[in-house]
Amino acid sequence: MSGQSTHHEPRPAETADDGDGGFPPGPDGRPVIGNTLQFTSDPHAFYDELASYGDVVGYSVARQRMTTVLHPDLVQQVLVTDSEKFGKWDISDFGTEFAPDGLLFTEGAQWREQRTLAQPAFQLDRVRSYGDAMATYARELVDDLDDGETIAANERFSELTMRILADSLFDLDVDGSEAGAAITRAAEALNERADPDGLGTFVPQWVPTPSNRRFTGAMAEFEETVDRLVAERRATDDGARDGDAHDDLLAMLMRAGEDGDGMSDRELRDTMLTFLFAGHETTSLALTYTTYLLAEHPDVADRLREEIDDAVDGDTPDTIDVFGLEYLDRVCTESMRLYPPAYVVFREAREDVELGGYEIPAGTKLTLPQFHIHHDERWYDAPGEFRPDRWTDEFEASLPEYAYFPFGGGPRHCIGMRFAMLELKLVLATLLRHCRFEYRGDGPPEPTMGATYQPTEDVRLRVTKR
Repeated sequence: MSGQSTHHEPRPAETADDGDGGFPPGPDGRPVIGNTLQFTSDPHAFYDELASYGDVVGYSVARQRMTTVLHPDLVQQVLVTDSEKFGKWDISDFGTEFAPDGLLFTEGAQWREQRTLAQPAFQLDRVRSYGDAMATYARELVDDLDDGETIAANERFSELTMRILADSLFDLDVDGSEAGAAITRAAEALNERADPDGLGTFVPQWVPTPSNRRFTGAMAEFEETVDRLVAERRATDDGARDGDAHDDLLAMLMRAGEDGDGMSDRELRDTMLTFLFAGHETTSLALTYTTYLLAEHPDVADRLREEIDDAVDGDTPDTIDVFGLEYLDRVCTESMRLYPPAYVVFREAREDVELGGYEIPAGTKLTLPQFHIHHDERWYDAPGEFRPDRWTDEFEASLPEYAYFPFGGGPRHCIGMRFAMLELKLVLATLLRHCRFEYRGDGPPEPTMGATYQPTEDVRLRVTKR
């Protein structure tokens, strides 16, 4: 078994459920707490159980009415067709607050304005311009690796992607800085806080548990760090001559606010928090799991390395080199099928809505679990196996559109998708051109459902330089 897989029995139907009205069926819960204990004791097993009830499943967690959607057509209905009927979760319902005025959690006109302001930083030409920094930092990592060294891939790649993101989008050097340390501590605290493997996740943030104190302290430090960075940038750019001012995402957002119609200071701070956390965490996980899979499948790694060597004319791959590398694209696609870093999309019904023949009342929390749908035997043969060659044009044409959605979908799809994919491909190409990896773990990584799909233990890889 090459990747995290679920073990539910496949349902033969390839069309969405046609319920008979009412709230969808699901597992019985206990009075008051509903299915909370079942969920926290083993979240992956709980989702397996949910799948036995059909494609639209009802239950409750932490006194919240919940529905999980497990069919691609219904995922498309939620994210695209009826997207206006579904909003983002207010995570404060579960006792946690993180960047509420940032792009990830805002709604309506506020979200549309923020998205419009941030979008130019992620257009294709702009994303391509980040390639040099990505390749430079990747090569520095290669140079820093010792032949025969065993690394914790998740830690090294987290450091790398944070450096790339901070430099590319905010012109910040966080290497060894207090700002970098603050971002790392905040990421660790947020993942600990969001991990459902225990009831502490649902204890309100104001309750002074050790976990809550760590989270609150780390978030306060993170916010203070970002506020200081913004203040320093304002002071720098206010005194800069024409042509000397910064031209990154932060600068764009700040300039957009100069006429009074842009982001408030709080919105700016929360959007920075969102990009700094989500942008580096998800890509570092994609790198970690892909490198692990290549280490466990040396035949795939050798074939990919040959494709890269043939395409690269020079020491380090660049943006042009990795565009159009078909096998590299298949490897990355298959890796994110097995281990989607952002593993569940969350929505809330804004109004009463029909979904798969069932009535979903307003206020119901919905989960659309990529990690489960990506392993459904209705769409994928041997779904637990790492098979990049499954991604032929014919296979993709036959696959329901939302049987694969690692970056979400619809109007709120991941704004940084192009940036993340270029980074993933450039770093992988650089690593494979100069290194081979051997997995040193006792079994496949076991992801946990924190804020991202973090491995429960370090993913340890032995490095052999080419």
